[in-house]
Amino acid sequence: MSAPTTTTKSHSNSFEAGNPMIIDGKATAKEIQQELKEEVERLQKDHGILPGLAVILVGQRVDSATYVRMKKKTAAVIGLHSIDVDLPETVTQEELLNEVERLNGDPAVHGILVQLPLPSHIEEATILKAIAVEKDADGFSALNIGNLCLRGGDPPLAVPCTPAGCIELLQRYDVEISGKDCVVLGRSNIVGMPVAALLQSCNGTVTVCHSRTQNIADKVRQADIVIAAIGKTEFVKGDWIKPGAVIIDVGINDKPDQSKKRGYRLVGDVNYEECSQVASAITPVPGGVGPMTIIMLMKNTINLARHSIGLDRMPLRNAMHRALSHRDFVSLMNPRPNN
Repeated sequence: MSAPTTTTKSHSNSFEAGNPMIIDGKATAKEIQQELKEEVERLQKDHGILPGLAVILVGQRVDSATYVRMKKKTAAVIGLHSIDVDLPETVTQEELLNEVERLNGDPAVHGILVQLPLPSHIEEATILKAIAVEKDADGFSALNIGNLCLRGGDPPLAVPCTPAGCIELLQRYDVEISGKDCVVLGRSNIVGMPVAALLQSCNGTVTVCHSRTQNIADKVRQADIVIAAIGKTEFVKGDWIKPGAVIIDVGINDKPDQSKKRGYRLVGDVNYEECSQVASAITPVPGGVGPMTIIMLMKNTINLARHSIGLDRMPLRNAMHRALSHRDFVSLMNPRPNN
């Protein structure tokens, strides 16, 4: 069996101060995009099923519309069936719930995403609960989160996209998680809580820091792996970082910069200039975790389509997956019956 073609490099425990390995989310997402495109073609050829993703956009927020446009573009490249539901900001909660229910019953739809935030007159939690767990493309249903956190139970049908992207980056760059001290900055339901569960499932020893944590800098200094998702501009300083640590920066913040046409530049929750002098590997902002979030949404949708016909989900990349091509890995997971 042939080894996979990869654009990423392998992380090493030895490192040169001031010359970290750049964990390139853009290149990794492109690599996964090709794998998923091949998987969609295989599902169509072998099982006659085309994964479908429905995205509900309420209102005309520029940022939300931009995100939806990016998702649609990626879905088209991979070959997913894409369903767009655009609703006015004045839509009632009942009307939105009816739309979700319609998509729940549509056999051509395998994943449903409601773009957040929603207008203030609509209860987001009520809408998200209405999405059938079998079509929960974001992986945020109580059942999916519960299965993510349980040991030895059923695997979640979908994994929250940004946390899944963080783990894919670590695994595809051969960063060892098992036995390592991992510090997660932030405890949100979207990133902090699920990424901590994923790190634990990889046998990392996890500390979660938040707004009430005392002596955060001291706790970060103990970390072999830092995942920053605290939503504060360049919060993590260089002298907080243990020499040789690996940093995954989930944050994306505007920082004033008059040299830029827009008057600002994008930075993360980590002071990149300082931390890159100490870390052995680090994600840039932009171009790190961001591109992975969208590609993990596509992977979730394909996994939900696989589930709908009784196939196992594709796991996050692991040691066996790294040693095989994607096609060979899928063949092992789903051997064809003898005729």
